Amino acid sequence: MKTLYFLVPLAPLAGAILAGFFGKILGRTGSHVVTILGVAISFALSVLIYQDVQAGHLFNGAVYTWMESGGLKLQVGFLIDPLTVTMMLVVNFVSLMVHIYTIGYMAEDPGYQRFFSYISLFTFSMLMLVMSNNFVQLFFGWEAVGLVSYLLIGFWYTRPTAIYANLKAFLVNRVGDFGFLLGIGLIAAYAGSLDYAEVFAKRNELATITEAVTGWPLITAVCICLFIGAMGKSAQFPLHVWLPDSMEGPTPISALIHAATMVTAGIFMVSRMSPLFELSDTALSFVIVIGAITTLFMALIAIVQTDIKRVVAYSTLSQLGYMTMALGASAYSVAIFHLMTHAFFKAVLFLGAGSVIIAMHHEQDMRKMGGLRKYMPITYLTMFIAAIANAGLPPFAGFFSKDSIIEAVHLAQVPGAGFAYFCALAAVFVGGLYSFRLIFFTFHGKERFREAAHDAHGHDAHHHNDEHGHHGAAEPHESPKVVTVPLILLSIPAIASGWLIGTMLYGNWFGTAITIAEVHKGMATMAHEFHGVFGMMTHGVTTLPFWLAISGAATAWFLYVVRPDLPAVIKARSGFLATILEQKYGFDRFNDWFFAGGARAVGRGLWKGGDQVLIDGVMVNGSASVVGWISGLVRLFQTGRIYQYAFGMIFGVFALLTLWFNRV
Repeated sequence: MKTLYFLVPLAPLAGAILAGFFGKILGRTGSHVVTILGVAISFALSVLIYQDVQAGHLFNGAVYTWMESGGLKLQVGFLIDPLTVTMMLVVNFVSLMVHIYTIGYMAEDPGYQRFFSYISLFTFSMLMLVMSNNFVQLFFGWEAVGLVSYLLIGFWYTRPTAIYANLKAFLVNRVGDFGFLLGIGLIAAYAGSLDYAEVFAKRNELATITEAVTGWPLITAVCICLFIGAMGKSAQFPLHVWLPDSMEGPTPISALIHAATMVTAGIFMVSRMSPLFELSDTALSFVIVIGAITTLFMALIAIVQTDIKRVVAYSTLSQLGYMTMALGASAYSVAIFHLMTHAFFKAVLFLGAGSVIIAMHHEQDMRKMGGLRKYMPITYLTMFIAAIANAGLPPFAGFFSKDSIIEAVHLAQVPGAGFAYFCALAAVFVGGLYSFRLIFFTFHGKERFREAAHDAHGHDAHHHNDEHGHHGAAEPHESPKVVTVPLILLSIPAIASGWLIGTMLYGNWFGTAITIAEVHKGMATMAHEFHGVFGMMTHGVTTLPFWLAISGAATAWFLYVVRPDLPAVIKARSGFLATILEQKYGFDRFNDWFFAGGARAVGRGLWKGGDQVLIDGVMVNGSASVVGWISGLVRLFQTGRIYQYAFGMIFGVFALLTLWFNRV
């Protein structure tokens, strides 16, 4: 089986290399064939490995030792257990659907082969991350997904906004990664190993140590540092600012980043580190509060967005907040369960948004859409399914995972759980509102795209070409099968994956891969109260979260179908509240002023004070001035006149005689 473990990440890597280096030789068809084949092989092997794990065959071992220093080994190794195979299946399935979808979406893009190479490399990086059995390989995969995301977000590198977005993502993630690296460094220093199993075996010993510099308990310092890394990758407040701007990349990569790969890396990492986090209630409290803030406050921004992709992006931020709250509530299996269900319905929302963008000739403003339901029935139906799942309504997948998170947070005993429970409930209403606002605004109501097309033709006829070479406006139509088939296939688990709740949460699905301390009894209480899928649905319709979600959906229907004139009135009367949401709480403005502006000020100071004054003024021009001054002084005595030299000699002899007589 070890050979199969190797092939899972190497198959996408081979496809990436072939498409990247030999794309011109292979051509467009050859490039997408080799990359899709690589991911398909990886998915098929993941299914085989899953079956092997279900039969009780686990694996944890090194396959290559890179370096050894003072007893500290840096290795490449695999940990194959239920948590790993769950991530492998989700990552590979969503990636495979995105690869197929890309054939239609990027059909006219000149960077076709390069894009396929990047997304296949992205899949390889994520697989190396989730399959790792040590912190070295984890960090390699962690940084690799960050690097490839930089390339993908800035894929259309001729657009300044894309370059700004990928640089922003790269820099913000470096902030989180600094904390992540500190956490790994503390583990290496105090545990003397970077292997998961060896570190976890010493966790009780580590829990008794106090960190020398801060005076904190070591385990708390380690967990908070590791979680800061997760805050960057999984876009948690206040390191969330890069994720909405990542929409500058092509839609397929938006789906891959937001649904199954990069942003889920932090959730997976904390779940993998559950043996450590369970020893620090302080760290768990920090995690649950950060998740709560992200859940509610990012959901509020989604209700004022008009770019269809940004609505889905802020939805992702909110859903990631839910997962993070579950981690803080010691419900790690629930967080992974929501990660899985979310991957499916969020991929549908993103790819469906891409289908709409294709039909609208790459127009992303929902104010220029409307009435698309009759033109795009498959896209509409699949996105409607995903919206129901995103809102958390039964019997769709999101209901089971989101309700489980809310219940876990309600039962959590760590400080901040009460605040998190309030945020979780409030975000349910907002989630129903923004989910169905997207559907009603885009697919129902007046066909506003006709007016937009007329205005564009009349006022901007010379600039109506999009990134892919489309010209002018035409009647919207359903996307080709290469786009709609992945939507349909992803819609199936968006409906049904939640029905696995009994097995995944209460059937010992994850085995020993996840550790929960005995004092954290939330999951045990939930297991006792669980009475099957049907029982959960019938009970769910009597609970507050269900009616909050229904109320949010009904509010969206009233505002965008019955009274589409009201949103503008509400916005006008909301005053500064609407402005705060539209300005995203001022984080971007503050970061531009404080961090970017501060960096510019420091750079300007170094340029003025360091370069111009010190280097040019003192060292370069200053040394030249000293040489010039000395030369000018010497020039007074080197005139070429004999009488002046004779006078100098006489004066010198007189001075020497005077000094000699004074000494005598």
